Amino acid sequence: MDVTETTRHVRALFISDVHLGSRACKAEQLLDFLRHHDADTIYLVGDIVDGWQLRSGWHWPQAHNDVIQKLLRKARKGSRLIYVPGNHDEFLRDYFGTHFGGVVVTENAFHVAADGRRYVVTHGDQFDRRIKRARRFAAFGDHVQMLLQSANTVVNVIRKWLSLPSWSLSQWAKYKVKDVLNYVQSFEEALAAEATRRHAEGVICGHVHHASIRDFPAARYINCGDWVESCSAAVEHFDGRLEIIAWKFDAGRDLTDARITEAHAV
Repeated sequence: MDVTETTRHVRALFISDVHLGSRACKAEQLLDFLRHHDADTIYLVGDIVDGWQLRSGWHWPQAHNDVIQKLLRKARKGSRLIYVPGNHDEFLRDYFGTHFGGVVVTENAFHVAADGRRYVVTHGDQFDRRIKRARRFAAFGDHVQMLLQSANTVVNVIRKWLSLPSWSLSQWAKYKVKDVLNYVQSFEEALAAEATRRHAEGVICGHVHHASIRDFPAARYINCGDWVESCSAAVEHFDGRLEIIAWKFDAGRDLTDARITEAHAV
């Protein structure tokens, strides 16, 4: 393991929606997070590489390559890496069952936590009505989101000048729309129902870029978040407790405070 005196070791780590290959990807923050976290098992819960963006224009800076190298190094050092592709890296769905560099590619996975609870691990795009109903609309919406994220820079320069905290225009716009159409709520309910259908106590997913832990009557829903806006991941501690960590660059200075930003534990 890449252990330092400021490294937290956890039982399992769940990362989704990194979107390597996209200009909106916060690769440097993910690298910082990975420097301060090691895990027995690391689940890559889809959209790690953004094939949609790479097809429209190549963007692959060194930091994106460094993320791949860091993950492969953790695999060589003993971490199990399980890759569950999403819709943006769906090209990997042709390689289910393949092992490369210590990484296993699989359609879905089951994770048994230390407390015995069984979780389905899936990206979740199969349960997004937008993807099922209109793939072209979903891709168009993705490009609009990237434009909004680019506008974030200008908005936050102005807010900094006004001594206001940073704010995500893209996240605000996205969830205003999703609230109206109840997309997130229906997505969460569908995933929780899928966990029940598969005789599991919960589901761990990504896709909607909204980190969350919710207990439904039949199952627990956990969304890992993303590394485009919230820079968040889900971790399982050695007692089976699951938590969302939203990472900031200075969080590694004191790991006892690393989860203070939008953290939830169960």
